[in-house]
Amino acid sequence: MNNNHDGRMTREGIRIHSDADFEGMRKAGALAATILDEVAEHVFVGQTTEALDDFIRNRVEDAGATSATIGYKGYQHASCISVNHVVCHGIPGDKKLKDGDILNIDVTVIVDGWFGDTSRMYVAGKLSRKAERLIQVTHDALFKGIDAAKPGNTFGDIGHAIQSYVEANRMSVVRDFCGHGLGRVFHAPPNVLHYGRAGTGPRLEEGMFFTIEPMVNLGRPETKVLADDWTAVTRDKSLSAQFEHSIGITADGCEVFTPSPAGRFHPTYDV
Repeated sequence: MNNNHDGRMTREGIRIHSDADFEGMRKAGALAATILDEVAEHVFVGQTTEALDDFIRNRVEDAGATSATIGYKGYQHASCISVNHVVCHGIPGDKKLKDGDILNIDVTVIVDGWFGDTSRMYVAGKLSRKAERLIQVTHDALFKGIDAAKPGNTFGDIGHAIQSYVEANRMSVVRDFCGHGLGRVFHAPPNVLHYGRAGTGPRLEEGMFFTIEPMVNLGRPETKVLADDWTAVTRDKSLSAQFEHSIGITADGCEVFTPSPAGRFHPTYDV
């Protein structure tokens, strides 16, 4: 990497990071991913999402890190936990998980000033066939987007790769929420859309850091935010799934900062 460009901003306000910055992101990403590995065994029928959040909060503190979400715009939890038709930003609470519930757990930690942001799907009890298919398509759509993340491509190429795959599987991509730049800040340019036209949007450059986090619905793409001003749900009550990685663009592709150390990124890892 040309270190003369450390901290440079593109025309669109996207920061270009240095080699040393990649190391900071690896550490933050590794902690977030490790916590999501460890929470897996605590997901079971009868468990509350509040108990899962307590586990995550304690793990962040034990690691000497900081939760990025506690205190963010008044939010008071160390994770967002989105169950069934909740698309994203589900607030942990005392409701118990039922057999067949699917849930996304989203964690962002701060380690030495760097933000590690990742989410993945879990299941309580037995996974239904339609939920399993939704989870698989969403997982694979994320990796289609990651495959398109390389220098010379555009952000539209990432969105197009995700959208075309999801819609070929007769599901829909949520438009109301997107991925984002990150690094020493939680949210920064660019907005990373999970739909779009190939060849459009800013061009990808080595040193860009951002999340790709497609939300996919079994039904229609429309969402609404509940009265708590956080929880987003599908308007048609259809199931929704999401997977998220934080990545950095390299000379010939991208580096995923948040891979599962235990190989548990997909919920059926042990089946």
